[in-house]
Amino acid sequence: MAYDDLRSLLRALEREGDLKRIKAEVDPYLEVGEIVDRVQKSGGPALLFENVKGSSMPLAMNVFGTDRRLLKALGLKSYDEISEKVAGLLKPELPKGFIGVREAFGKLGAMTHVPPKLVKDAPVQEVVLRGDQVDLDKLPALFTWPKDGGSFFNLGLTHTKHPENGIRNLGLYRLQRHDKRTIGMHWQIHKDSRNHYQVAARRGEKLPIAIAFGAPPAVTYASTAPLPEDIDEYLFAGFLQGKRVEMVDCKTVPLQVPADAEVVLEGWLEPGEMLPEGPFGDHTGFYTPQEDFPALTIDCVTMRKRPLLQSIVVGRPPTEDGPLGRATERFFLPLLKIIVPDIVDYHLPESGGFHNCIIVSIDKKYPKHAQKVMNAIWGAHMLSLEKLIVVVDADCDVHDYHEVSWRALGNVDYARDVLITEGPVDHLDHASYQQFWGGKMGIDATRKLPEEGYTRDGGWPDMVESDPATAALVDRRWKEYGL
Repeated sequence: MAYDDLRSLLRALEREGDLKRIKAEVDPYLEVGEIVDRVQKSGGPALLFENVKGSSMPLAMNVFGTDRRLLKALGLKSYDEISEKVAGLLKPELPKGFIGVREAFGKLGAMTHVPPKLVKDAPVQEVVLRGDQVDLDKLPALFTWPKDGGSFFNLGLTHTKHPENGIRNLGLYRLQRHDKRTIGMHWQIHKDSRNHYQVAARRGEKLPIAIAFGAPPAVTYASTAPLPEDIDEYLFAGFLQGKRVEMVDCKTVPLQVPADAEVVLEGWLEPGEMLPEGPFGDHTGFYTPQEDFPALTIDCVTMRKRPLLQSIVVGRPPTEDGPLGRATERFFLPLLKIIVPDIVDYHLPESGGFHNCIIVSIDKKYPKHAQKVMNAIWGAHMLSLEKLIVVVDADCDVHDYHEVSWRALGNVDYARDVLITEGPVDHLDHASYQQFWGGKMGIDATRKLPEEGYTRDGGWPDMVESDPATAALVDRRWKEYGL
C-alpha cells in the first residue's frame, strides 16, 4: 500500500537509512538548493533540514529523488505494476465461466474505494491563521539559482474548479513569494487552472484557490500527471494508493484539500491582479524569463501543530523531476495505446525535459506508417508539445539510447525520412523563435518498404546477428574459455 501521508513515508525512509537529517542551520537562499542538487545528482538520500534560517518549519527535500523512493511512496515494486492495472481497467473482457464473472466483479469492486472521502476533522487544520496573522515569510521558500527573480515554493499542489461546471483541477505549478501575503501563480497557457482563471475573469468573478504542501505521496504524484480535464486527480490518486483519499472542506474557500497535508494556503484570485514573475531556473536547465502572472492574496493558512514543508529543486537534468516523469511515462502507456494503437512502446528522455522528445516503437505494417504515428502523437493531448519524434521498429528497445541512436543514425535518409512541421510547444520552451509555437521534426528510423520508394537490389538489408546454434554452443562452453 502507498503511504497515507508524508510523515509516515519519511519515518520509513529513515528506518531504512534512506533519509538524512540535517541539524546544522542552512540558508534557503542558494545554500539549500546547492546541497540538494549535489545529493540528488549523486543518487543520495532524502533530506530533512531541521534548522532552516528564518523559519521554524523543517523542510523535506529529495523525497522522490530516486525511482526506489518514489515506488516505495506509491506502494509499488515497479512502474509497470500500475500500467498493468490501468490496462486491465481499460480493456475489460467479456466474462467466461464463473471464474471470469468473479474476476469482472473484482475489477468493479476494486473501484468502489477510489473516490475521495470527505471528513470533518483534519490534521491540516489543527492551526488556523487568518488575515494579518498570515506571514508567508515564515515558510521556507527557496531561492535556488543565482539569477532567480525571488524565492519560490516548488511543490505546492494548486486546487481550482471550473466556475461553470464545477470540475475540480489539481495541478503543480511554481509559486513565487512576492510578500508576506502574496504569491504568483505561474499558470502556463496549456494548463487547466489557467483556463479556470480565464473563465472566472470573463464572468467578472473571483476564483477560489487552495494550495496544499506535504500531501500524501499519491496525491502529490497525481498533481503532476497530464490527465484529461474530466478525470479527477483525486480519483486517480485513490486508484494509485489503493484506497480513498481523505479530504476536508477549506475554511474560507469552497474547495477541498487533503486532510493529511501539512500546510494549506487559501485565497480568492481577483481578475486582472498581475505581478511580474520570474526569472526562474526551471526543469529545462535554463532560466525562464520574467512575465506577468496572476498574483494571489492569501487570506487563510491552515496547518498541523508542528508542520513541515516539502519542496523540490529543479534545474539541469537529472533532478527530482526524473522519477516523476518516468512514472508518468509507464502509467500512461496503456492510455496512449488507446489513442494511438499502433504504438508498441515509448520513451520520454529526461534530458529532453519529457516534452522535447519522444521515442516510439511500432510494428510497421504499411508504407508511411511511421508518419501516420507521428501525426497521431502530435494530436494526442499534451504530447502535442513534443518537438522531436523518433519512430523505430518493434524490435528496438526504446529505452536503450545506444540502440535507438544506431537506428536513427543508420536507418535514415534525411532527404526523405524526415517530417518537418510546426505546432504548439511548451510555455517554457526557450528555443522557439516565438513563444508558444515552433518547429517540429519526426524521424522515420524504421526499415523502409519498396512501396515507400526503397527499390535498391535485394530490398532493405537484414541486421547482423549471431548464428543461434553457435551462440548456444558458446553459452555452454563459456567457462571453458577462461573468460
